[in-house]
Formats: sequence, C-alpha cells, structure tokens
Amino acid sequence: MRADRLVSLVLLLRRRGRLSATTLARELEVSTRTVLRDIEALSAAGVPVYAERGRHGGFALLPGFRTELTGLNHDEALALLIAGSRRGARAFGLGSALASAMLKVVDALPESHRATAAGVAERLLIDPETDLLSRRAAPEEVPDAVVAEIRRAVFAGHKLRLHYAAAGQGPRWRTVDPIGLVTVRDQGYLLATRSGADRTYRLSRVLAAEELDEPAQRPDRVDLDRAWQERGTRFRTGGDQVTALVRVDPARREELVGTALAVLAEGTDADGRLRLEVTFQDPRHAEWALWQLATDAEALAPRWLRTSLRDRATAIATRYGGPGPGCA
Repeated sequence: MRADRLVSLVLLLRRRGRLSATTLARELEVSTRTVLRDIEALSAAGVPVYAERGRHGGFALLPGFRTELTGLNHDEALALLIAGSRRGARAFGLGSALASAMLKVVDALPESHRATAAGVAERLLIDPETDLLSRRAAPEEVPDAVVAEIRRAVFAGHKLRLHYAAAGQGPRWRTVDPIGLVTVRDQGYLLATRSGADRTYRLSRVLAAEELDEPAQRPDRVDLDRAWQERGTRFRTGGDQVTALVRVDPARREELVGTALAVLAEGTDADGRLRLEVTFQDPRHAEWALWQLATDAEALAPRWLRTSLRDRATAIATRYGGPGPGCA
C-alpha cells in the first residue's frame, strides 16, 4: 500500500510541479506527517526530491527526472493502454490497479506522445457491455493501413476522408469528424459526425482513409460508452431507416422535410434546385414521400430507390397509355 502511495506522490510532483505538504496530504488522503515520512523514504531511495522554504515553498523533483520504460515506443504504449480494457479489469477486481498501471505507462512516454496517449481512454471503447450494433460473431478483416490512418485522425483530432461502401450502396468519398473507435466481437466501428449529424461507420466497409490537416469539429471530452449506447438504441428502434440524396424544387422543400425523420445535409445546385440528404423510417416511407412530390423531386441515391420510383411511374404510364375499357 505504501509503495503505491510513493508512486502516486512522485507522479503528482512530476505532473504538477512544486506542491506543499498540506496539498500532497489532501491529494493522497493521508496526514502531513505521513507525507513527510514518504518524502524521506523517496530521498533515501535515490529519488531527487528537494524542499523549498518560504511562503510559496513546497516539495519538488529535480528538473528532468522521470521514470522510463526502456525501448517502449508510441504504438507499443498505446497497445498496452488498449489491452487494459475497463470491463476485464472490473471483472477481476483490478480496476484501481489498472488505473495506476495505465498512469505509469503514460508517464513513461516521451513528452511528444504523452498528451495523445492520455486521451486514449476517451477515444477507444473495447467490448462495451451492450454490443448493440453487432450481429455477427466472425471477425472482419480491415487493412492495417486503413485502420492506422483512421486511428491517427481520431487521436490527433483531425477531419477524415473515407471511401466508404454503405450497405446496399456503391462506395463514395465522404468527409467526417471522427469522435472515437469502438470494438465489439472483433468488429470495429468509427463513431463520427458528418455535417453535425451522428454517424457510425463499420471499419470493414472502409475501402480507403485519409487524415486531413483540418481540425475536427467535435467535443474536447466524450463519453464513448454512453454515445455507443445512445446510437445503438436509435438503431434498434429506428427500423430499417433509409438515407436518400434528393434534388427538390425549393417550393416543395418543407413538404419533404416535414415527412422525413432528419435532414443530414443541404446544398444548392447550379440550376437553383436544392440537394438534400434526408433520412426516412424505411424503404416504403422513402418511396411514398418522394412519390407525393412527383416531378418536383428526384431521388439521386440510393439506386434501388430510383429504380423503384421509375418502375412505379412506368406501371402507371402503361396503365393509362391507351384508351381504357369502355372508352369510345
């Protein structure tokens, strides 16, 4: 127990600089007398702790002193941090020990990598307790180069270009703001936003990725566990939702928006028509909503929606293409 306290004392001084005995006692939840004894023990063990007298005095470490993990590079340290999943630690009653170990790993990193590694816990979620989106047990292969590029963008807080093939659609490029990575049953997911709307991308469907220099628009801190559960709940209760790219006459915009679940993106074409990316409850809802707008709207994607509307229009035209029964 005392060894853990001594390590914590050193880490406090490493991170916060000069601290008074009273402050150290409060942080470590011990008496001032205990802190003074621990300082003596550290000095005897060769740790360069020195005291500064005066009103603003306290204890500090000699400049440049730090613990080392010899030969540990950035990616190796990240691997250790990732391997220490919170769920496994709780299951075996090692939560506090894991937290202490991870703090030591972060402290041993080079200064240039420490800030990145310290944020790993907020940007990675390993096997959440509710695997809401996973339905397959078999792991899916993702090229190492693709995962590495996505990981760099997540940790650096940069925007990311993805060449992504959504279910039932052809691959296309899109730019997103990455929030974090989630792994469930050996399947990886990227949590991101696009034009301010939540997005969840399966890594196995990413064909290529490119980290951009532009900073991502995302919160400084995020609760990935909570975000994962919220997105999973929306997924389970949302039915077979459909996202469609639609060109629409501006005069009919409100009719389209009024029936859609959400507007994900909006722009204007050269001819003045609006181009909207909207979400519908299911395929039947998407087809119905666009059919009501007749030629004032055009579905650009997905292809199956264009085909369905074309076939429906063809059937109507065929039915009314000639004189009906009983017509003179």
